[in-house]
Amino acid sequence: MQVGLFIPCYIDQLFPDVGLATVEVLEKHGVDIDFPSEQTCCGQPMANTGCSEDTRPLAVKFLRVFKDYEYVVCPSGSCVSMVRHHYDQYLEGQSGFDELKRRTFELCEFLTDVLNVEEIAGHFPHKVGLHNSCHGHRQLRLGAASELVIPPFNKVRKLLELIDGIQLTELERPDECCGFGGTFAVNEEAVSTMMGMDRLRDHEQAGTEVLTAADTSCLMHMQGLIRRNNKSIHVMHVAQIFAGRQVAKQ
Repeated sequence: MQVGLFIPCYIDQLFPDVGLATVEVLEKHGVDIDFPSEQTCCGQPMANTGCSEDTRPLAVKFLRVFKDYEYVVCPSGSCVSMVRHHYDQYLEGQSGFDELKRRTFELCEFLTDVLNVEEIAGHFPHKVGLHNSCHGHRQLRLGAASELVIPPFNKVRKLLELIDGIQLTELERPDECCGFGGTFAVNEEAVSTMMGMDRLRDHEQAGTEVLTAADTSCLMHMQGLIRRNNKSIHVMHVAQIFAGRQVAKQ
């Protein structure tokens, strides 16, 4: 099995260890990884602000770069959601696009749905709060959204529960938006900040020591609020926990 590794631009530029941790996790489970150096942004920021024609060439390039891989894996639910749910207006009818959508996975769903991972080595003796990011949770169905009357499930939580020593905290509102929303955090800064602070209060009341998620963008937003308000919560992407990273000193 060969996987084309898709690393979002903000991870590449700001949080490279999340990409490295993703590689380590996949290799531990026997996956042959290739990182195509031609890859670039998926176009989500432009699409979210209505710049469709600026998004189109990036979608076309993504198809050209990744269409021949058996699977494409990415440590970001929002970027995978962009490919699977929002590329149709740019790529519908193009050769290989339907197959690419079916073969593109967020990291946690790849581990659960394709590799059927039932064991993750390591010891992480911390109280961990899981933030269920909107795109992954609702568009990729990484978990059961609270507004739906369906049996509960959560693929990210299921993987975290495999790690020795971990304690997952229970939130009052486990799938509420953090307020990031890409350019929403710029255009509606005050509302975005209030939403993020609400999420942090929920985690504080639950006793969260380490805040994690499958989307670095959400974590980036909340980490900024944590730093500006001198809070003691640590922030780690799930791939870093799976890879055995330890909590960094603040």
